[in-house]
Amino acid sequence: MKLCGDIGGTKALLALTDDEGALHARCRLECADFADFPALLADYLERSGIAPGALAGGCLAVAGPVADDGGSARLTNLPWTLDAGELRRRFGLPALTLINDFAAAALGVTTIGAGSLVTLQAGAPLAQGVKLVVGAGTGLGMAVLVPTAAGWRVLPGEGGHAAFAPADEAQLALWRHLHARHGRVGWEHVVSGMGIAAIHRFLGGADLEPQAIAAAALAASPGAPEGVEQRTLDLFLAAYGAFAGDMALALMARGGVYLAGGIAAKILPLLRSGGFMAAFNAKDGHSELAARMPVHVVTDAELGLKGAAAAIEF
Repeated sequence: MKLCGDIGGTKALLALTDDEGALHARCRLECADFADFPALLADYLERSGIAPGALAGGCLAVAGPVADDGGSARLTNLPWTLDAGELRRRFGLPALTLINDFAAAALGVTTIGAGSLVTLQAGAPLAQGVKLVVGAGTGLGMAVLVPTAAGWRVLPGEGGHAAFAPADEAQLALWRHLHARHGRVGWEHVVSGMGIAAIHRFLGGADLEPQAIAAAALAASPGAPEGVEQRTLDLFLAAYGAFAGDMALALMARGGVYLAGGIAAKILPLLRSGGFMAAFNAKDGHSELAARMPVHVVTDAELGLKGAAAAIEF
C-alpha cells in the first residue's frame, strides 16, 4: 500500500492505494486544524492505524509550485512548505513524490469515465487534441494534457497568476477596485473562492464566505429581481468563462476543456445558465474555433486524489 494525497489551501484528502489503483482509508481533513503538514499527516496515519514504516511510498498533489526535482513544494494559499526528504525520514516512507495539484487533476481526467462529466458544450473534439484542465477553488489552477506516442504527458501551468483582463465596464470597475488593494491583479483574484467574496464586497454585499454567497445565488427564485449574490455569480462566471476560453484558445484545446476545482460542480445549475459559455466563446473572429472545443464539468470530488494515485509507480 502507498500513500496518496490532494493537499489544497483549505482541505487535504488522503488515502491509501494499491497496485490496481483502488483507494482505501479515505479521509478529509481541514488544513486550518493543523500547524503544518507533518502534523496533519501524523493525525491521518494515527486515525487510519498505519504504523511508521508500514507504507511502501506515495505521491502527494500540492496546490502550489513544486521544485524541479520534486523534492519540495510550497502551498500558494497556505503558509506551508512540504519537504519530501523530511517526510520520508519522519514517516518511514521509502519513496515520496510531490506533484502540482492540477497535474494530478489532469492525470485524474485520464482515469475517469463519462459518468463523472457533465457536458456544457459538445464541440467537435479531436481524439489526439490537447486537453486543458482548469479549475477555481481556494485558488485557480490549470494543467495541460498533451498526447504523445507513450500516452498523455502532463504539463503543469500557473495561468491563474496571469494578469486579469477586464472584458467590459463592470469588470473594469472591478479591476480598479482590486488594483487599489493588491496592485497587480491576477485572474486568481477574481476566479476563485476569494474572488467570489471580493466581487460580493465590490458590489456592496456583506463580507461572506464564498459558499454562502453561492448558496444564496442558487436558492434565488426564478424570475425574481437579481440580488447581490446573483450578480456576484454572474460576474464571476463571465470572468471564469473568459479565462477558460482564453487559455483554451492559446493551447488549441481541441481535446476538450475540463472544469475541475472545488467550485464548478457545486454551482452546476448556474454554469448551465449560459453566462459562462457565452464568455468562453466570445472570441471575436475566433468564436467559431472556440465553439468547436468541448467543455465538461468534472463532478468527481476525488479527481486529484485519483490523479496522485495514478502518478505512483508500483
